[in-house]
Amino acid sequence: MSIKAVLFDLDDTLLWDERSVEEAFYETCLVASKQTGVDPHELETSVRNEARKLYESYETFAFTKMIGINPFEGLWAHFNGSDRAEFKQLEEIAPTYRREAWTKGLLALGIDEPELGAELAEHFGKERRSRPYMYDETLETLAELQGKVKLLLLTNGCPSLQQEKLDGVPDLVPFFDHIVISGTFGKGKPDPSIFKHALELLDVSPDEALMVGDKLTTDIKGALASGIRAVWINRNNKLNEEAYTPDVEIKHLSEIKQML
Repeated sequence: MSIKAVLFDLDDTLLWDERSVEEAFYETCLVASKQTGVDPHELETSVRNEARKLYESYETFAFTKMIGINPFEGLWAHFNGSDRAEFKQLEEIAPTYRREAWTKGLLALGIDEPELGAELAEHFGKERRSRPYMYDETLETLAELQGKVKLLLLTNGCPSLQQEKLDGVPDLVPFFDHIVISGTFGKGKPDPSIFKHALELLDVSPDEALMVGDKLTTDIKGALASGIRAVWINRNNKLNEEAYTPDVEIKHLSEIKQML
C-alpha cells in the first residue's frame, strides 16, 4: 500500500537540539571558567551528572519520563500554560532545580559558590534560547513532501516548551497538517496510544504511514509497536543496542522522498 502520511519527530530530527544544548553548556561554563579557573568541559560533565541525579529524585520524575521531558530541558524550560497539576509542580520546582544543578556541579569540583551557581543557571537559559538551530535539509525536505503526503509533527515534551521551540523556527510550522505534543495528549512516545491518535488525525491506517525519528527508544519503538513503518535517522552512526530494528535507517532527511 502506498504511503499517504509521514510523521516526524521534532528534537534532533528536524531541530538540532543537541547542538543548541551543547553550545549553551559551553558558553555558560566559559563564564564560570573566567571567574574561577574551572575547566569548562569538566564543569559541563559535573553539572550534567548533578542535574540527572536531582531530576530523578523529584516525585515528578515518573511523569516527566512518561511525557518525555529530559533533565537538560528542565534546565531552561518554562512549564506554564497547562492546567495539569504535574506541570504546575514542575514550574515550582524548576528554579530551585536549575540553581542546585549548577551549584552542586561547581561544588563537586571544589567550588563552593551558590551565587555563581544561580548566575550560571540564569545564563544557561538565555544561551539555550538564543540557539534555535534547524538542520540544513529540514525545510527543503518538508517542501518536497508537502502536497504529496500528509505531514504530522509528533513530539514529546511540555506544551509550552515545545511551542517555544517552534516559535523560534516559524518557517517550520506551516508545513504540518497537525502537531501533536505529548504533554497535551497525556502520554508520550513510545506509548502506542499517541501514535494511534496521530493516525486518527491523519485518517490513515498504520501501513499507510511512516514515522521518522532519531530515538530508538521512543520514535522507533513506538512506531513498530503501532504497526507503522519506522525510519531511523542516524546521522552520527550510532549503534543499535536495542532488541528491535527499524524498518529503514537513513543518514539524511532527503532520503525520505526517495522512499516515497
